[in-house]
Amino acid sequence: MTKPDILTILQNKIQHISMDNSTNILVGPIKLPVNLDGETVTFQWYSWLKVTDDELIQAEGAAATELLIQRLSSMNLADGQQSSVLVYGDFQHSDDALIRMHSICHTGDIFGSKRCDCGFQLHQSMKMIAEHGSGALFYLANHEGRGIGLFSKAMAYLLQEEGYDTVEANLELGFADDSRDYRDAISVLQRLRSKPVTLITNNPKKLEALRAAGMNTVKRVPLWGDVSVFNEKYLRTKVVRSGHLEAVPDAGYLEGRVAK
Repeated sequence: MTKPDILTILQNKIQHISMDNSTNILVGPIKLPVNLDGETVTFQWYSWLKVTDDELIQAEGAAATELLIQRLSSMNLADGQQSSVLVYGDFQHSDDALIRMHSICHTGDIFGSKRCDCGFQLHQSMKMIAEHGSGALFYLANHEGRGIGLFSKAMAYLLQEEGYDTVEANLELGFADDSRDYRDAISVLQRLRSKPVTLITNNPKKLEALRAAGMNTVKRVPLWGDVSVFNEKYLRTKVVRSGHLEAVPDAGYLEGRVAK
């Protein structure tokens, strides 16, 4: 399948709204299937970005879209938000504790989007931590779209609707496959607990990155679920392109395998 070039995809999906000394750049609409009380309802999602850069304000048409793409990866749009952590039980002193380093997902966590499994993972990891008796969920606000920011994620979604997978879309927009930085979260974790932790993740690379950043962890717990026709390609890309371990039925709590 031949994919259209990204300018062709994005040109008619971007609008410029002139304001006093600034412009709001509106991206969308994007189809967003949402789970509402067990029923899938499809919404149209938009994201907007306020810009004060004179070149972006004055540019028009295809040139404006091309300039925006050129500037996108250097805008640091994932910054400017705040992270938090939910702690359960005697996290500081317990012998065994679960943690989840959860990247914010505006569409999945808030709206219940079925394009990903993030909302499911957020709530399921909270249940796992509570059932375990001790743990913490770190909600990392500057990790939207694997660190590219909400507005950039909206543009990546438009590319995905035309055949690009998650990794390809991020790369086409000038980002790395995964731009997340865990150093701030690790500093908080080290203040809250010095004993080892068990990480809730399907991603061995995340475990390696966290260990490299100084996290004291000894084990990994998988978390799979909420598979649907809307996120099958997204989940497959996680396994094939990003190295996530596949779920293995009845293989035990800590087991998994990389798909061939």
